[in-house]
Order: sequence, then structure tokens, then C-alpha cells
Amino acid sequence: MNDNKIYLVGGAKGGTGKSMICMALIDHLEASSKNIYLVETDTANPDVWKSHKEHFQSELVDLDGADGWIQLINTCDSNQERIVVINTGARNNKGVSDYGAILSNTLVELKRDLVTLWVINRQRDSLELLKEYTTTMPNSESHTLHVIKNGYFGDNKKYELYNNSKIKSVIESAGGKSLMFPDLADRVSDDIYTQRISINKASKELPMGNRAELQRWRSEYKKMFSEII
Repeated sequence: MNDNKIYLVGGAKGGTGKSMICMALIDHLEASSKNIYLVETDTANPDVWKSHKEHFQSELVDLDGADGWIQLINTCDSNQERIVVINTGARNNKGVSDYGAILSNTLVELKRDLVTLWVINRQRDSLELLKEYTTTMPNSESHTLHVIKNGYFGDNKKYELYNNSKIKSVIESAGGKSLMFPDLADRVSDDIYTQRISINKASKELPMGNRAELQRWRSEYKKMFSEII
């Protein structure tokens, strides 16, 4: 099995913080000297791609139809020496439902593991979309699904719907984990988004106070990612 895994950051719902969590994942992998290939599938708002396209190889892929999934698999196959990070868009849930099996059915032949980081907020429809994803892309020997609770929407105790849900038990019994992603001060996250810069670049170019808050946040999500990477 290829040690260079495929990481898919999903959520199928706008406003859950997928892009920032994907950027944090990339930053964590870069800090470990990993060779990364970015696949940006949020073609309407490719913020992650715009922030990183100058730093390493990347491409935009539309996953609304079968052609995009075929392209994605070919990219994973032709970049065996790289970790592939896939950032999904809010509208990709239908594409995943219709064509996601194309990817899951080829993981054995690719000889690569897929790790899904599924981002939720505290709303019920976020859990419904998670349930849909587990139907299309179930946990297997080649696929592990972890749930990321975004601290921007509150601490762990405020995720009562998910914490007391059956879907949490199902995911964790299959080897997945439920993790809290740390919150970042709005003024710093706003700088990253508006300037379209990577976290690594922000750590060098933002004002001192902003960089101090960024360093605190980085150390927190490093602890979180170390549980699954």
C-alpha cells in the first residue's frame, strides 16, 4: 500500500469552514515535509487553490459529473509519489452521491488509502449530509472517515446533536474519530481569506499580534491532526 494517502476535506454544506480546515491540513502536511498535490473541486470559489497554486502543483476539477471523477482518479494514479489533498465545494454532495463510488471502487487498484475529514457545524442538516456520505463512501480497509467539529461554532458541549447521535457511534466503531478543530480570531482568518495567502505565508507576513494568534492556533490544530495523520 502506498504511504501517500489521499485526503478529502468534505462537508457538502456551505459555511462549515471546509476551506480553512483544508488550508490547515495542507500547512500541517507541509510542516512534515510532505510532497503535496492539491485538487480543488470548489470551482465557483477556489479559495484554497488561489492561496496555494504558486507553492505546489495543483489543478481545478469539476466533480459534478463522471468526467471529473475520472480525472480525479487519473490524477491520484499519476501522482503516486505525492499526497493528494482534495478540497470539495458545498455543491459537491450530488456529485459525491452520484459518482463517489467511482473513487471508492478504485482505491484497491490505486493501492492508496482515502482519508475523509468531514466538517460539520451544529445544525441538523449537517448531520443528514454526513449520513448520506457514509452511505455512498462507507468506511472500509481503504477508507477512513473522521468527523471534524469546527470550534468556530462553539466548543464540544455545544455539538450535542452530533455527540448524542447514532451516526457518531457508527463512525467511531468503524475506526473513525470525532475531533474538535480550534477556533481562530476573526481578524486573522479574515486576513488569510481576503489576501488569499497560505497559512505558512501568513505566519511570516501578518502583523506581530496576528502572527502570535496564528501560532497559537497552529499549535492547537497540530495536536488535532497528529491523532489521525
